[in-house]
Amino acid sequence: MNFFSGLLNSLFERTSNLLEGYQASDDKLTSLCEALLSTKGEVSGIAISEQILNHYRRLDREDKRAFFVYLLREMDIDVTAISSSIERYQRSKETTNYRAFIDAAQPRRRDFFRRLNEVPGATFELVSMRRDLLSLLAENPELGVLDIDLRELFISWFNRGFLVLRPIDWTSPAHILEKIISYEAVHEISSWEDLRRRLAPPDRRCFAFFHPSMPEEPLIFVEVALCAELPSSVQDILSDGREPTPEKEIEYAVFYSISNCQQGLAGISFGHSLIKTVVAELSQERPKLKHFITLSPVPNFARWLARQNIQDGPDMQPAEAFLTAHPEEVRALAAYYVLQAKRENDMPVDPVARFHLGNGASLYQIHEGADLSPRGQKQSYGLMVNYLYEREKLIENHEKFVKDGDIKAQPKLHELARKYKDKLSEKS
Repeated sequence: MNFFSGLLNSLFERTSNLLEGYQASDDKLTSLCEALLSTKGEVSGIAISEQILNHYRRLDREDKRAFFVYLLREMDIDVTAISSSIERYQRSKETTNYRAFIDAAQPRRRDFFRRLNEVPGATFELVSMRRDLLSLLAENPELGVLDIDLRELFISWFNRGFLVLRPIDWTSPAHILEKIISYEAVHEISSWEDLRRRLAPPDRRCFAFFHPSMPEEPLIFVEVALCAELPSSVQDILSDGREPTPEKEIEYAVFYSISNCQQGLAGISFGHSLIKTVVAELSQERPKLKHFITLSPVPNFARWLARQNIQDGPDMQPAEAFLTAHPEEVRALAAYYVLQAKRENDMPVDPVARFHLGNGASLYQIHEGADLSPRGQKQSYGLMVNYLYEREKLIENHEKFVKDGDIKAQPKLHELARKYKDKLSEKS
């Protein structure tokens, strides 16, 4: 990656030298956008793109909204051109007619985004642009059309073939480590010492995906604990002063935190590929590893439970009292929540469950009191669950989950969920 970073920097410096003295004739942002689409020269196109990106960075929130509205209205598809091109292709399915239809069906703004992306470093700028766009959608839902365009482009630009897996450890560059601290979204990293406990010991690992166009920006990362036995809480994993697990005793690779880093890439799935790639990496590195398993949060459990109005279920006390008083009841509720609570599309309500089950994992165990941090207590009364990744069963589990909604889980958990479902049916 250092070689690649140097290559990018050399390219950027060479391009900048070519552009010295070049300025587009009009510095108004909309005029620059039109000029970019009309220019044919590569050097002039890159120069105009740089001016557009520089101009965009200086816009305030309202000006960015106005810019997106301009792209929506002035760079939309030409419906008349599409209709006529379809008619021509229906009359004669020649290659030229098909090409004309494809060109007409693409809004001008997609070509605009592609041209912008020719500038070294522009990929990150466009990801940041989509982050701004997403922040405006609630108040301006019509801008969702632009999000479709950017998302489709990003799915192509960030497909698995372009991603690079890099290990992150205590010797990684400081600016990368700072981003790991900043982007951690599951178990907050409170200090550099906290980060050291996660990265420095020989039985702790971290891996991240990077993109060649964003070599200094992690896209997603996963933290892994190598253990002799399955830990029942994140406190066990993150405890201060623990002794590293002896190499010969390690049997479990526990994925205890997965964090997406770029808000502008929301909806672009990296996690599925990340876990499978890390499983393959660790399997090659440590052939004696027997089990690949997560220790996952249950982020919406408390909110879901509050909406159920369960009269004789656990009362809504602080997590410690709640779990101490009703441990079996809590496990039954959690099993029912993960396995039986569904959305309208018959997928699980819980987003983490959808992710891991869709990845081909199976529900393995439920642990009460597993995350007693303020966030863990607020979200799930301290509950955490294990999803088991068995390499030989991932494809089969995935297919059954996607096609039939079939969730693989330990029989005991299915039994707990059914009993609780029957109990609710008796009351209704």
